Amino acid sequence: MNLFDNHINQITLPLDYEPLKPRGFKVEKIILAKGSLTTPERENFVRKIIALYPEAEISECPDKPHNRVGFDEADSLERHKKGKRTLVFGELKTAVRFSEEEGNACPNYWHFSPYGFCPYGCKYCYLAGTKGVWFSPAIKIYVNLPEMLQEIDKIAMHIKNPTAFYLGKLQDGLALDSLTGYSRAIIPFFAEHKYARMTLLTKSDNVENLLNLDHKGNTILSWSVNPPEIAERFEENTPSIESRLTAMKKVAEKGYPIRAVMMPIIPVEGWQSYYYKFTRRLIAEVPLKRLTLGGVCIYPNAQKLMESKMSKQNPISAGIKKVSGKSGDGRNRYSHDKRREIYSFILDIVHKLRPDLELALCLEDKILWEETGLRQRLGHCNCVL
Repeated sequence: MNLFDNHINQITLPLDYEPLKPRGFKVEKIILAKGSLTTPERENFVRKIIALYPEAEISECPDKPHNRVGFDEADSLERHKKGKRTLVFGELKTAVRFSEEEGNACPNYWHFSPYGFCPYGCKYCYLAGTKGVWFSPAIKIYVNLPEMLQEIDKIAMHIKNPTAFYLGKLQDGLALDSLTGYSRAIIPFFAEHKYARMTLLTKSDNVENLLNLDHKGNTILSWSVNPPEIAERFEENTPSIESRLTAMKKVAEKGYPIRAVMMPIIPVEGWQSYYYKFTRRLIAEVPLKRLTLGGVCIYPNAQKLMESKMSKQNPISAGIKKVSGKSGDGRNRYSHDKRREIYSFILDIVHKLRPDLELALCLEDKILWEETGLRQRLGHCNCVL
């Protein structure tokens, strides 16, 4: 057993961390699902967070798995709203997985889930339409983090090549970090690992826990961004674009590799002006290593929920082409021609300002990569190294 084996065996929950309430997350009910209190370490961790919410209703359900925590509301919007005010603690034994995207050019990648879902209120949220979240739209914290990192170690040591593990596929990677302090365990783990690396996607501006960690360049931080005019209209209860840019610059100064995902690009009236100004500002202010572009890609259930929030005549639905039969990956998108127009417009801006910047598309088909001149970048998008 080498020194790193000992390090792996000593990974614990961040019990010395004093939790802080995340801004914008109102907790009315806390559910202690199966596994959340099964060890003194877990109970200590959970009770410290519960203490921040003395007004919340507490429900102990030691025999109920987190994915069986449902809600009585038949109306999907009301169920969604209630879920956003509910915090569930539990354990996720399949937290480290390999993605299985089909019907698009996603390279597939390893990802892990210390959290489930997200406290933010983006009206276009695709996660809201996935099967698990549709049934149980609660915000979840999984307390088996040490076991997740041990699993990542096993996988990475088996692969024996630098490999990215993505945090942000089924949650926001930082939105709850002020509550859990998980970054204080996760980032040092990747810093010391021979092969495992992390890519993290977030809309959060809360980077205080990250600033004094020795990351050794093994954690790549990526932000989901849009022009302020778009974010203010469609990204309810999220940190402002101004505060996200500030956060990006703070961690860049600490040596973290920084990426951005401009997604979903929403072509409302005047979109060219909004994206022209914002793309130029983003490139000028943030030392990006990679920029990935993506459009609206929304599951039918998520689109129904979005239309419950904004009506069926909303500006996103107006341009969406619905999937027919079993074609594609089951997500609804703008037309192929519209997406090509959008991507080409933004890529042209970037090429003139930063011809060296790595560029990619997210959840798109191979033809669009080729038509936008990115064929050589195929498979080198946000979630991978």
